[in-house]
Amino acid sequence: MIQKKNRQPTNSELKEYALSNNLEISPGVHLISFNRDFDFIPGQVVKIAVDKTHSPRIYSICSGNKDDEVSVLFNIKEDGFLTPKMATMIPGDKILVSQPYGSFTGTKEKAMLIATGTGIAPFYCMIMSGLAKGKTLIHGVRFLSQFYFEDELEETLGENYIRCCSAESSCNVYPGRVTDYLNQMESMPDAKYYLCGQALMVVEVRDLLIKKGIGFENIMSEIYF
Repeated sequence: MIQKKNRQPTNSELKEYALSNNLEISPGVHLISFNRDFDFIPGQVVKIAVDKTHSPRIYSICSGNKDDEVSVLFNIKEDGFLTPKMATMIPGDKILVSQPYGSFTGTKEKAMLIATGTGIAPFYCMIMSGLAKGKTLIHGVRFLSQFYFEDELEETLGENYIRCCSAESSCNVYPGRVTDYLNQMESMPDAKYYLCGQALMVVEVRDLLIKKGIGFENIMSEIYF
């Protein structure tokens, strides 16, 4: 069962779903939803397309695995095809979605979850699926409006939810980048480290963690393009 879900689906295996909602939760950032008819492991991804002539893109599931709907978080890529199209869709419009797959999945182990931007999606999924215990979440953004789902995350994680903002300031928000915060933080060598965001961040944080004595085998990453 798990082995099948880890296999990447082919484009011919995409199924049509009708959108139930499309929310712009921050300027240029949308959360789309559709009714769920499959199971998934928190942290897995799906392929999404809007027609059969354009290649699908991969997105992390951004909802709990007991929710009635599956949600996907994305920011609009102005030079792309898919995200500008999805951003204009309304409930009832159809998208093509694969079965979930992937091995970047949450467990009950002690873990540090490190994200930038929309890389928060798989971690929100894990936390809303009941895997919050023993987790510390660090989310780095440029602007305060980019702390997606912050009320729910703060309520669930309390002081283990750490926000880092590089361009604006606010109380209870670390003034700087994720790497700045990690540099002054005491490492947890017995914990797993999950990294999700753009490639540069993932590489910088991975190298920083290794220098702080974290074993390479304890670092998992998912790169967002």
